[in-house]
Amino acid sequence: MKIQQQLQNALNASRKLNLVEHDVVKKVLLELAKQARANTDFILVENQKDLDRMDSNDPKFDRLKLTKDRIEGIGGDIENVANLESPVGKILKETIRPNGLKISKITVPFGVIGIIYEARPNVTFDVFALCLKSGNACVLKGGSDAIYSNTAIVSIIQNVLKQFALDENTVTLLPAGREETNEMLRARGYIDLIIPRGSQSLIDFVRENATIPVIETGAGICHTYFDEFGDAEKGREIIFNAKTRRPSVCNALDCLIIHESRLDELPGFAKRLEEENVLIYADEKSFEKLAGVYPYDLLHKATSESFGTEYLSLKMAVKTVSDFDEALVQINEHSSKHSEAIISENVENIQKFRKMVDASSVYSNASTAFTDGAQFGLGAEIGISTQKLHARGPMALEELTSYKWIVEGDGQVRPK
Repeated sequence: MKIQQQLQNALNASRKLNLVEHDVVKKVLLELAKQARANTDFILVENQKDLDRMDSNDPKFDRLKLTKDRIEGIGGDIENVANLESPVGKILKETIRPNGLKISKITVPFGVIGIIYEARPNVTFDVFALCLKSGNACVLKGGSDAIYSNTAIVSIIQNVLKQFALDENTVTLLPAGREETNEMLRARGYIDLIIPRGSQSLIDFVRENATIPVIETGAGICHTYFDEFGDAEKGREIIFNAKTRRPSVCNALDCLIIHESRLDELPGFAKRLEEENVLIYADEKSFEKLAGVYPYDLLHKATSESFGTEYLSLKMAVKTVSDFDEALVQINEHSSKHSEAIISENVENIQKFRKMVDASSVYSNASTAFTDGAQFGLGAEIGISTQKLHARGPMALEELTSYKWIVEGDGQVRPK
């Protein structure tokens, strides 16, 4: 089937969704969670075909990999979304004008949302659940790395849609070629919004080539600043968690910034990191503090390229600063505006950090690993927006709606 026909089918499906009742949407999603679990073996077999084609040392390998536990978690996320209140049809504002016109501002779906993403098959489930709950059809463009996984997942979704007599084109998976990507980015009149999820290079490509609105998500160059007033015990556990919990995701720690007066704490932080064989790129002062303490093969001298890098692996940089303001400069120069953290017991410094750091999520005394729609109580997420227009931070149901004005009259006409 030609891409244009697929896009037309998705557009037609999106219009039909306007008439689907909220309770039906909930039933569809609960059934999908059930079918995801029931088809675990099928999904894992298809996922293994993708894994067999990827180097296990590739940072994308962990994101590509599905397991029984991860599918169980996906099912739980779908159920969470199903049980959330619908974001569609909410009255945001209502007024009656002196001429008797009743004017209401209500939330509505975007219509068709396009998602371009790399080796992340869990996104296929997440995106569909969020789009359906918010009344949107979705057009998916996954990478070739996950083609077997994505095809299997979409087939399960479409079977559930047909079970409820809904249009299977409510979810559309495009072929994994470059030509299809270019057509998708130029699909004005068919797709209302494009959301890229993946590397900075993918996001840059989409932003530079799309002729339809784009919301940037995903790329995370995350810092944690250990202040001169930081608690060492808290710092050790927060840094370890932020770096090692899931190093391949966008909320993982990339650079530890440490006040020079607290360098004596660095070997203790590094001892925890050594448990997971984290490779450290250390600036001059931190290198001197770690030399002979941290394993030789895991300690490298930092270069200018070490800072401002999203590692997506068990690697990180360490930067020593002389004061609070130097830490802010380091963050502001290299941040992707995703998630930034301070570890400090000084209330004034924490408040200043919150005000001065420009990021979608700003933390004090907690791991940046919490930047996630489910962790923020949103059910799930379609991505982490690092821009400022329309949505910022974890994007969930509310961010997948727009609004329109409903004007009710009784014969009013506007005078000349």
